[in-house]
Amino acid sequence: MAFRALLYRRPTEPSTLAVRIGAAIYTIQLRRHRRARRYTLRIHPSRREAILTMPPRGNLIDAKDFAQRHGAWIAARLGGLPKAAPFSPGASIPLRGAPHRIVHRAGERGTVWTETRDSGDRILCVAGGVDHLDRRVHDFLKREARHALSEASHRYAGELGVKVKRITIRDQSSRWGSCTSAGVLSYSWRLILAPPYVLDYLAAHEVAHLVEMNHSARFWRIVARICPATERAKKWLDTHGNDLHRYGVKD
Repeated sequence: MAFRALLYRRPTEPSTLAVRIGAAIYTIQLRRHRRARRYTLRIHPSRREAILTMPPRGNLIDAKDFAQRHGAWIAARLGGLPKAAPFSPGASIPLRGAPHRIVHRAGERGTVWTETRDSGDRILCVAGGVDHLDRRVHDFLKREARHALSEASHRYAGELGVKVKRITIRDQSSRWGSCTSAGVLSYSWRLILAPPYVLDYLAAHEVAHLVEMNHSARFWRIVARICPATERAKKWLDTHGNDLHRYGVKD
């Protein structure tokens, strides 16, 4: 085995550590990253957990001390997360910015589909056993997100004369999207919960990075040119974006 691999390998290292903050005990997820230069903390809003990243030569004693010193920050950030909204019968979730109530249709065929009632109310119908409802709603939303984001990304790529190599859909915690110089775009599936112009803006943003791999003035001019709703979408995300992380989450 190469020396570099031995340096990073920690076969017996635990994946979590427990930290007491006031009267509560918090479980902190541990990640070791080969490019990390220091200890860092972040909150994963949908998994509702604190993640501590360690540098290659870091140790558990220093990691625990770092988490303990930042205990007030951890408690405040976790305590300030919006109330969880699990996918369950009767729950209301946004789909493309419009509220839909989840209705369980145990006796019907199919998986998940939408209907609009005579009253104008929108519902999200889920067939099958109730034990599978959460997974089926998640799968449905991810499929819808992939379809919408693929369509928008390829449309903008055509306008800019660039090529998208691959699109992945994830549950990203710190960014709504990302782009590599090789043309791989990654998006959060939660964008399908937002109004269409918000999803459209994120697609324009990431595709524009295939022209400018930075956030220079030229980059923002490109985004504004191909997506007139840029400022409106940015304001929506600043105001409502954090709320999207509570859907499909169990307390």
